[in-house]
Amino acid sequence: MATPEGLHIVVMGVSGCGKSTVGDTLAAELGIDYKDGDELHPQQNIDKMASGQALDDDDRAWWLVQVGKWLRTRDNGVIACSALKRSYRDLIRTKCPETIFVHLQGSYDLLLSRMKAREDHFMPSTLLDSQFATLEPLEDDEDAKVFDIANSIEQIVADAAEWIRTK
Repeated sequence: MATPEGLHIVVMGVSGCGKSTVGDTLAAELGIDYKDGDELHPQQNIDKMASGQALDDDDRAWWLVQVGKWLRTRDNGVIACSALKRSYRDLIRTKCPETIFVHLQGSYDLLLSRMKAREDHFMPSTLLDSQFATLEPLEDDEDAKVFDIANSIEQIVADAAEWIRTK
C-alpha cells in the first residue's frame, strides 16, 4: 500500500519506550525522513536531565517548538519526542497542525528494565517516575493511537504503518 503524502508523525511516550527505534524503523517503512527529537534539545536541557533533574514546562517549551518546526519544514517526517502532556502536543501542533501521534505505552517495570539496560544515554532511570507523573493520556480529539511496547518492534511498526496508511 502506498504511503500518503503530508505525513507529520511524532512517536511519543515516556523514556525507554522505544521512540527512537520505532521512529527510525517506521520512517524507513514509510520511506520518509526521521529525526530523533533529543538532538534538538539545548545542551542545558541535556545537562539538567543527565544530573537527574526533570525538565519543567519552561525547559521544554523551546524544544517542543523546534520539534514542530522540524516537522513543518518537511513534506513528510517522523520525529521521536516524549510529548507527555496535552499542552506539549498542542504546542507542537501550533507549528505543524496536521501532526499525528504514535503513542508507545508499556508497564512501568518493562520501561524501567529497558532504561537500566541502556548505555550512554543522558536520561537516568531515576527520572522515569517524573515522566509517568507528567504523562497525560491522549484525548479523543487528538489524531493519535496507542501501541503496546510489549509487542515486537516489527509488530508495532507494522501496526502503526497500517494505521497511518488507512487514515
